[in-house]
Amino acid sequence: MALAALLAFLAVEALPAATEMTHTNRLAKEKSPYLLQHQHNPVDWYPWGEEAFEKAKKENKPIFLSVGYSTCHWCHVMERESFENPAIAKLMNENFINIKVDREERPDIDQVYMTFVQATTGHGGWPMSVWLTPDLKPFVGGTYFPPEDRSGMPGFPSVLKKIASAWKTDRQNIVTSSDHLLERLRSAVDHSASSGQVGSELRDKAYRQFASNFDAKLGGFGSAPKFPRPVAFNFLYDLYGTAPQSEEGKRALEMTLTTLRKMAEGGIHDHVGGGFHRYSVDQFWHVPHFEKMLYDQAQLATAYLTAFQITREPLLEKTARDILDYVRRDLTDKDGGFYSAEDADSLLAQGKPEHAEGAFYVWTPKEIEALLGREHAKIFGYHYGVEDKGNAPAASDPHGEFKGKNILIQRHDVGETSKKFGLTEEKTEQLLTESRKILFDARAKRPRPHLDDKILTAWNGLMISAFARASQVLDDPAYLETANKAADFIQQKLYREDTKTLLRSYRQGASEVNGFASDYAFLIQG
Repeated sequence: MALAALLAFLAVEALPAATEMTHTNRLAKEKSPYLLQHQHNPVDWYPWGEEAFEKAKKENKPIFLSVGYSTCHWCHVMERESFENPAIAKLMNENFINIKVDREERPDIDQVYMTFVQATTGHGGWPMSVWLTPDLKPFVGGTYFPPEDRSGMPGFPSVLKKIASAWKTDRQNIVTSSDHLLERLRSAVDHSASSGQVGSELRDKAYRQFASNFDAKLGGFGSAPKFPRPVAFNFLYDLYGTAPQSEEGKRALEMTLTTLRKMAEGGIHDHVGGGFHRYSVDQFWHVPHFEKMLYDQAQLATAYLTAFQITREPLLEKTARDILDYVRRDLTDKDGGFYSAEDADSLLAQGKPEHAEGAFYVWTPKEIEALLGREHAKIFGYHYGVEDKGNAPAASDPHGEFKGKNILIQRHDVGETSKKFGLTEEKTEQLLTESRKILFDARAKRPRPHLDDKILTAWNGLMISAFARASQVLDDPAYLETANKAADFIQQKLYREDTKTLLRSYRQGASEVNGFASDYAFLIQG
């Protein structure tokens, strides 16, 4: 097949390093934080729209579609390595019409082309890189590409040159092959679609799948990387609720509670500022990918609230409040809407260009001792696993990014820490609370990660639901006030009274993108 030849990549000559550019492209007129991050790339980016499509047809050029989001770590990496490089940008501009899409603004576009990428490569992720014909049919896809051939992975310039050459010499075959591939994908989707109800057989199969993949020691399902799985928790809660005395029901609850406890103790949980990071790169829930997403906070808060309702376990209530209070403090607009995310990366120091993933969240032993004093630092360090040489497992930090630094993880419970230092549990809890507050205040002086401050209807619906649920479960009217204020924001800013329809997002004004099914469904849920 002709498309396969596009992945037999050419050798690439040396390219000059990226330089500071004063170029401004069409993305400067957009509202999306992700698109605005790329407004000064030397790449001649277009937003998704007719202007780009017409230019591709007029010049008979393929389209390079790059899809990502503003807090995506590897999106930042590919921008720095490739999209800011003048020589690579020249290759892109000469041979392709280049389009940028924020997947959070346009989940419809993301879903269509991610289906193609996953079907043709066996995996997906962001940044998503797809090459399209001028009539928007995909013919080659991938995710992140490095700036040069590396470790068996083709470099981005190699890919660009190979595809440009193939388009010039074998265009008709590419179009025909793309048509055939898309037809097969449509047939597969049509075949898998079903209007039937989910029966007990499918439910039992799903339960067995979760049970067989469950990590009984560390919680979670499968090995690294480990993601929070709130949808899985919902399924297991439903299974428990249907038959709480059955072996399956008890096991379903046990798997959920074990996972939630281990996550609460882990480094994936921000013990100083609250909330959860995106996922753990290891099986221990220790070293996270540090971005924080609103939809994770919403769904995990609900999962912990449900667990607390069932068990009345203080840890579960504390963790739920921890998430909700983080969102109120750091992800809430003054008018009530909820922001989308915080980045994984941040500057190492104010006024300097160097940055790193997790820089805002990690600690050296000396920093902790300087803030808490030697004796309190010992107690805090014992409880949260602080080590002199850093506590990130070597296998979880292959590039040594966290060497000498500590990602806080609860190694001992309050009873164990109290016994170790001859304190009462009340005194230990007080000391730990005071220590976390001191670290929180010190951390607030560090450069913060980038905040994606767009307000998405769907994700706000999820968060409204979590706050409303918390007001009932915890009998806390302040949470209901937060939920109501956010609901008012959506009604006032993202609901069109004349057509009785929703808009997708808001940032410095409402977007022109209509709401999707998820926006309606999750707002109704809220």
